Order: sequence, then C-alpha cells, then structure tokens
Amino acid sequence: MTALEPVRARPRAFWADMRFFLGIVLVAASVAGVWFVVSASRQTVPVFAAARTIVPGEAVSGDDVRVVDVALGQVGGAYLDADALTDGLVAVRTIESGELVPQSAVGDAAAAHTTSVVLRSAVDVPGSVEAGTVVEVWAAPQIEGGYDEPRILVADATVVSVTRDDSMIGAGSAALELVIARSEVAAMLAAMADEAALSVVPTTGATR
Repeated sequence: MTALEPVRARPRAFWADMRFFLGIVLVAASVAGVWFVVSASRQTVPVFAAARTIVPGEAVSGDDVRVVDVALGQVGGAYLDADALTDGLVAVRTIESGELVPQSAVGDAAAAHTTSVVLRSAVDVPGSVEAGTVVEVWAAPQIEGGYDEPRILVADATVVSVTRDDSMIGAGSAALELVIARSEVAAMLAAMADEAALSVVPTTGATR
C-alpha cells in the first residue's frame, strides 16, 4: 500500500473575504449614522420665546422676549433669533407667554392692518377675559328713552389689557384696551361719540 498523501486545505474564496470586509464597512457606517443622529439631536440653538403674552399689533422688542436654547434641527430657521429681531416689528397674531416666537408671527409695523382702542364696558367683564382673549364688541345705540337693541360692532377683537374697578360693580366696571382692524376704527369711534352702550363678550376659544 502506498501512503496517503496529506489533504491540502482549499484556498479561501476571494468573494468570502470581500463579504467579511463589506460587513465591517456596513457596521461602521451604521455606528457612524447613529452617532450623527444622536449628536445632531443634542445640538441646540438660541431663539426667542415670548416673555409675556403679546397681542396683534403690539411692538416686539428685546424687552418682550427672552433667549432660550432649544434643539430644533432643520426647523431652527423658522423661529425668531437675534439676527431677525429688528426695529419696527409687531406681532401679527397672539403670541402666548413662553411660546417660541415663529418668524411668521411677526411683521413690519408699516404693513400692520390693526390698531388699538380703549373702551369701557357697559356690563361686567368675566374674570377669564385677559390679555390675548378674543372678544366681540356689542353696541346698543342710544334712542329716546333708553337704548336700542344691541348689535355686534366688532366681531373679532383681541384684548391687550383689562383694568377692573371693583367699586363700580354692574356699571362699566372694566376698561379694556383692544386690538381691532383699522377698517373698524371709524365705526368704533362713531359709537363712542354717540355714547352707545358698549359691551365686551368673550368668544368661543379664549385666545388665538
């Protein structure tokens, strides 16, 4: 008998080595991707939040906002920052206290379509009415012997401030500063001049 020749090991296929290295590359890419996502989520940017409730038509300056650092990702540019806080900005909608200020919530004062007026309500104003509350203004014109039936004078006004006088319960117990559209100013002033009884009534949905 002849001695058996030793069995030689088969050389490893080239594609097997490539698969191994490809697996290493994929694992490394996965780890890098997770690191990038986590790192990006931890990055914060300074933007402005309202230091108080700001109503439409009010000027927005550095005294009305405070800087907060938040992680906004790709939407960071949608919010007001130091570069965008310029002179002449006004709120175009109610910005609640503590709310991050979107760029869309402010605009140029020269283009504003609202203004503010002060009136005294002929009836008690609910305690829930405060800065930012949306209200209707009703007017009852004077007629001989009293007042005519009330009608809505302004259907959409926003309260800037309320001054209540507890000593005048039931009769004009609150003076309110309201933001109204400029197109409604003439009718409001005419009603005041005619001494119509003006009443402020909150609408459904207290603020906007």
